[in-house]
Amino acid sequence: MDQAESLRNIIKKQDIHSEERNARVITVTSGKGGVGKTSLSVNLAIQLRRLGKKVVVLDADFGLANIEIMLGIRPKYNLADLMFHGKSIQDIITYGPEDIGFISGGSGINEMANLTREQVFQMIQKMSELDELADVIIVDTGAGIGDSVLEFVAASEEVLLVVTPEPTSITDAYALLKQLNRNSSYRPGKTVVKMIANQVRSNHDADELFEKIGIVVNKFLNIDIDYLGAVPYDNNMQRAVMRQKPLSMAEPNSAAARSVERVARILEDKEDEMPGRFGIKQLFMSVIRMKFIR
Repeated sequence: MDQAESLRNIIKKQDIHSEERNARVITVTSGKGGVGKTSLSVNLAIQLRRLGKKVVVLDADFGLANIEIMLGIRPKYNLADLMFHGKSIQDIITYGPEDIGFISGGSGINEMANLTREQVFQMIQKMSELDELADVIIVDTGAGIGDSVLEFVAASEEVLLVVTPEPTSITDAYALLKQLNRNSSYRPGKTVVKMIANQVRSNHDADELFEKIGIVVNKFLNIDIDYLGAVPYDNNMQRAVMRQKPLSMAEPNSAAARSVERVARILEDKEDEMPGRFGIKQLFMSVIRMKFIR
């Protein structure tokens, strides 16, 4: 039996409709870097925590420690330690400001290709523990349209697409959606894509940005995209990044922090509208399927 068949058998044994408690998984992505995706992920986590949710952020931008740099916290372990060195989910969660947890991907996501049958089984079981520990898991993907980004986006039920008014951000966001539409694992209706207009100067600019994206998506792609909200350009954001302190803590009354709070409240209000909740365990099972058993 080859590795692909072995992995296929493991995944078939997992019941994705089980009665286990599953976390809500929100994947945050963008077509390019430099659009504030990671800042938004961290601040969204804090705002959801303030709404009473237990939140864990997974830094899926392997090799780049963006979240830990932003928080000024160096984790002791990462996802690779979970897969290869016998560490538990509790071991690899680092707790930061306001008790939000985060997991460093390290090189773990890239090294999934090296997993043995037993390691795959153990990782899937450990991920089910993360579903028990968190109400919301935010997956902060890498930027761009590489395979690792598309695998997480296609496997997700709820995707937040961060776009700025810059022409390159718009074209790259469309390129990501175009590649998603071509991905054989993408299922229209299963993945809900919601756009956040970031670093906009006015509500008019935000509406115009969504219209630009929406027109071409509706015309050429089999993807439904919703508008979640806008976060204004705010000089406080850059100052907070330089201080390695989330804006929601450094300047909680700033325009951008209040806007992220509104986005968090909208997400909470619309939680019941999601078609299902399969959790982080199912997301990783789907990613493994895409990587190795196409």
